[in-house]
Order: sequence, then C-alpha cells, then structure tokens
Amino acid sequence: MREFVVAAEAAGLDDVWLWEDCFLQGGLTAAAAALAWTGSVRIGLGLMPVPMRNPALAAMEIATLARLFPGRFVPAAGHGVAAWMGQVGAQARSPMTLLREWVTAVRSLLHGNTVTVGGEYVRLDQVTLEWPPSPPPPLLIGAHGPRTLALAGEIADGLVLDVSANAADVRQAVATAAAQRPQEVVVYVRCQGSASDVAGTIRAFADAGATAVILQPAAEDPDFEATIQLVSSARARSRHEATEPLP
Repeated sequence: MREFVVAAEAAGLDDVWLWEDCFLQGGLTAAAAALAWTGSVRIGLGLMPVPMRNPALAAMEIATLARLFPGRFVPAAGHGVAAWMGQVGAQARSPMTLLREWVTAVRSLLHGNTVTVGGEYVRLDQVTLEWPPSPPPPLLIGAHGPRTLALAGEIADGLVLDVSANAADVRQAVATAAAQRPQEVVVYVRCQGSASDVAGTIRAFADAGATAVILQPAAEDPDFEATIQLVSSARARSRHEATEPLP
C-alpha cells in the first residue's frame, strides 16, 4: 500500500480511497499509515461498518486523524455487509435506526458538542471529545437503497456509492440526497479501457453530480503502476475537456 499511495500522490492524483472489508485490514489504521506516507493527497475510508464500532471510540479515532492531517481524511460509515455483521455477532435488528443514531452521535461529537443520548443502539452520557478537530472532517454515508440515500441527505455530509452505480443512479442519488444542501458525492467506478475511455467515464459521472470519481482497478490487474498512469492520464484528459471552450 505504501508504494501505491506514494505513486498516486507523485502522479498528481487527488484522492486515494480505502475499504474496511471483513476480514482484511482495519480501515482507520490503514488510513493513518496512508496519511503518514503522503503529504497532500486526500485519504478516504469508504466505509466503516457501524455495527462493529462504538461511536465514542470511532469519534476519538476520526478526530485524532483529522487533527494530525487537517483536511486530508474523509471517513464514511455504513451498514456493513449483513453476513459479515452476523459472523461477528453485531447484526442489528434495525440497521437504519443504528445508522441514524451512530452518524448523528459521531458527527455531533466531531463538531465539539457534548452528547447525551439514550437510543435503541447508541447510549452516551455527557460525552465530549477533549480535542475535537477544527475544522471537523466531513462524515459521509455509504448508501445504495432509497432509504439510506435519503438518510444521507438528512444527517450526513455526503454519500459514497459503490461500483454498481451508473451515471443515472448518481443523478438520482444527487436528487434524493444532495438536492437540499451541498454534499460530497463519491462514486467508485471500475477502471477499464484507454485513457480516453476512462476520461469519458469520469466526465459522465461528474456531469451526473459526482464530486469525486474513484477509479477502481480490475481485480485481475496486478500492475498498479500502469493503473496509476492510466488514471493520471485520464484525469488530465477529463480536466482539459472540461475547460476546453465550446466550438
């Protein structure tokens, strides 16, 4: 991972996004390493499964990274894969209730508030972060279905869409979740084809309302240097096309 994030920054890329899939590596610890190895690139974590994390501890960890690396860490939270949550004994009866309580509490803590809540899942008694980050980082929600998209628009600072989303899905998600106030809209997109092909894909998703297009290498692609070069070329091409005057 060190070689990858260093090469991504050297290539002028804006973001590197990480997963927290079970049972690979811890997302927050991986993000800390990636932030320490780089100096300007943003590191996103899409996403933390909320059933596995106490909200007070999550807020402490997020706040620490946000204070160490101001403006460079973008965390996202979500339901997690139901089967994995069942494996670790953390499956919630009402994932939507849990996500609402968790994101509301964590976001409030990150903004320096004292939080007391007696929810179905989240119970905090006069909890305040001693060192809240200033400014607080955005807290995004990984969303797929309409109810979670609506929740992201209501309580979060943005949303993360996975590779199943197409440009029309992004447009609908923006209309559902980001129409009422400015929000970050991050979408994962499979990185395939030539630089021109990928640039066209970037522009299509950007035109649909995505604020960050995360190009995901194919699973069978072992050459990360070639992938980064492709992404860099596509990024430059898409930005040139975006600023090129109309005929």
